[in-house]
Amino acid sequence: MIRKQTLTVAAVAALAAMAVAGCQTIEPYSGQPQRNHTGTAALIGAGIGVAAGLLTGDSAVERRQHALIGAGLGGLAGAAVGSYQDRQQAALNEKLRNTQVEVDRKGDNITLNMPGHVTFAFNSSNLAPEFYPVLNDVAGVLREFDQTVVEVAGHTDNIGSEEVNQRLSEQRAGAVAQYLAAQGVDPQRLITVGGGKRYPIASNDTAEGRAANRRVEITLVPVKS
Repeated sequence: MIRKQTLTVAAVAALAAMAVAGCQTIEPYSGQPQRNHTGTAALIGAGIGVAAGLLTGDSAVERRQHALIGAGLGGLAGAAVGSYQDRQQAALNEKLRNTQVEVDRKGDNITLNMPGHVTFAFNSSNLAPEFYPVLNDVAGVLREFDQTVVEVAGHTDNIGSEEVNQRLSEQRAGAVAQYLAAQGVDPQRLITVGGGKRYPIASNDTAEGRAANRRVEITLVPVKS
């Protein structure tokens, strides 16, 4: 069963509120500088802060790790953890080359950033058909490297209410997780979470920026013994 975790964002929201508006940012998919006129630079910084990280938090992942070990999945220890993730990262880089999916590494965690123009249409949680081959490749690597917890986080742009975007982000995460499970990834490894519109990685002032924010992030955390 794929379980959905509750996201706590008070700390991030407070940090964002204190940041200075009007900063210039770089839109990651066009590489062009963008001037922020609406105070979204603070939130963009918050979004970048959770890139290659976990929205559900360490405790949720640790509980899932313990459950997997209890179910008979062996855990990794010591230098084996870094080596395992090095090999998995190399496999993902090879499979996802030229797909516009970013493979980021933070410590022992690997995060796949899948932008909106290859995942979902505006205001939709239906997987885009062109996204299937990408997810098939991801699923293949996840089946090979099965000693990880997989957090699937959905994100939206800022069009619409907080409630609508939260629900949409959860539905997107669920759609990706269900597809991965259908491709043979153990559902016990999967955690889904919705970030709503709270974690932009680009300005929502342009169509390109909104497409970048309308994304799914898949974070792979090694099961440690």
